[in-house]
Amino acid sequence: MRTDAQRSADEIRDVNTRYHDVVADGYDSKWGIDFGEVGQGQVAGKLRKVLGSAVLDRGFDRSLEVGAGTGYFSLNLLRAGIVCDATCTDISPGMVRALSTNAERLGLSVKGLQADAESLPFADGSFDLVLGHAVLHHLPDLKRAFEEFHRVLKPGGRIVFAGEPSRVGDRIATIPKRGAYKLAPAWRRALGARPQRAEPPEPGSQNGAADHRLEHVVDIHAFAPDDLVRLARGTGFDDVRVRGEELLANWFGWFNRGLEATADPADVPMLWRQYAFRGYLLLQRVDERLLEPVLPPAIFYNLLVSARRP
Repeated sequence: MRTDAQRSADEIRDVNTRYHDVVADGYDSKWGIDFGEVGQGQVAGKLRKVLGSAVLDRGFDRSLEVGAGTGYFSLNLLRAGIVCDATCTDISPGMVRALSTNAERLGLSVKGLQADAESLPFADGSFDLVLGHAVLHHLPDLKRAFEEFHRVLKPGGRIVFAGEPSRVGDRIATIPKRGAYKLAPAWRRALGARPQRAEPPEPGSQNGAADHRLEHVVDIHAFAPDDLVRLARGTGFDDVRVRGEELLANWFGWFNRGLEATADPADVPMLWRQYAFRGYLLLQRVDERLLEPVLPPAIFYNLLVSARRP
C-alpha cells in the first residue's frame, strides 16, 4: 500500500472530488455555516483583517471563489453587498449542486461550475477578486494554482484566502482533540447520548458513506506564514499580508466537535449545540480583539493571506 506522500496529484484531486461529493449534503450543519447576519459578519470581518476597511468598503464588481464548497464566502459576500457578481467553482460537483441549492433558497444569482483551481476556465483579467476559504491546503500544485489566480485577475485585483491551517496551530489543535476523545464516554453518559451506530467504512469503499478517515488524504498542507508570502510573491503578487485567527475559539471548537463526532447526532441536545455555537462565536471575538493584534500569526489555527496583482 502506498503512503500519502506517494500519491500523485491526480489521485489527490480524485480523492478530493469523491470525498467532498459525499460530505456535501451535510456540510453546512457539520460546520455550523450561517447565511444570515452572523455569517455575513464573519466573512466581512475576515476580509477586513487583510484588506482594510477602505478596500472592503469600495467592494468588488466581479469575484471568483475557488473551492467554494456550499457557498459560505460568496453567498455571504453577495448578501452583504461586498461583491456584485459572483462566480464559484469547486472540483466537487456535489458541492456545486449544494451551493446552487443554497443560492436558489436565498434568492441569489451565482454562476457555479465544476473546475480545478489549478486550471481555471476563464479568460485573462476576468475578475477583480479571487478568493477562497479552507481550499489552499487541498491543492497538490500550489504554485500552478497561484499562477492561475494571478492570470485571471485584472491588474490591481486582489486575492484573499482564509481558513488555511497553520503548522503550529495544527499541532496545538491535537490537544483538545485528544482530550475530547478521552472524555467522550463520560460526556455521552451525562447527556444520555448513544455512541455512533457503526464504524465508518474503509477508505475507498463504494457504499457512498462519508469517511472521516479520508480527511488525512485531502488535507495535504499546513502552512507557516512565510510559506504563503513566498507563494504570492513568487507568482508576481505584491502588497502581501498574512494574519492569524482563532486560538481560544479553535480549542473550544475542536473539543466540542470531537465530543459530538462520537455520538449519534439525533441524541445531541439542541441546548448543547446552542452552547457550542454561541461559545465559539464569543471566543472568536476574544481572539480578534485581544489576541490577534499582539500574538504572532503562526500560533493561531487559521491563516489569512491577501495580495494584489500589480
